[in-house]
Amino acid sequence: MAATTKTCGGCLCGAVRYAVDGPMRPVVYCHCEQCRKTSGHFVAASACEPQDLDIVTSSGLRWYDSSAHAQRGFCSVCGANLFWRPSGGGHVSIMAGTIDTPTGVDAIAHIFVANASDYYELGDGLPQYADGGPDGLGEVDP
Repeated sequence: MAATTKTCGGCLCGAVRYAVDGPMRPVVYCHCEQCRKTSGHFVAASACEPQDLDIVTSSGLRWYDSSAHAQRGFCSVCGANLFWRPSGGGHVSIMAGTIDTPTGVDAIAHIFVANASDYYELGDGLPQYADGGPDGLGEVDP
């Protein structure tokens, strides 16, 4: 079930704060190489509709074109990995560790496990997909 209350969060130093006024997708763990390289491990991300995301404090927010298909939002002050958004829109992924607790979201799956690194094992019993998973997994309210 997706969380539907106002959700807030931000980076370590406070130079980026956000609020989401709408449903949040359950957390998906992404093991693709880009997520691993930008986070230092695999990524745990929820998501929301772009119109539901309000960047309350944006002084540190920068966007990086990580591929022809997506951008990653991060804090230029403390380096926190905050957002991922596809170039075509549709949703904004929010790194779950940046959401203030209680988050109100649960994890539902691992994606791109074919690209997982060799120093960890997945044993939490969640569904695992070699690629991006079934259609709709990246949507806000699957």
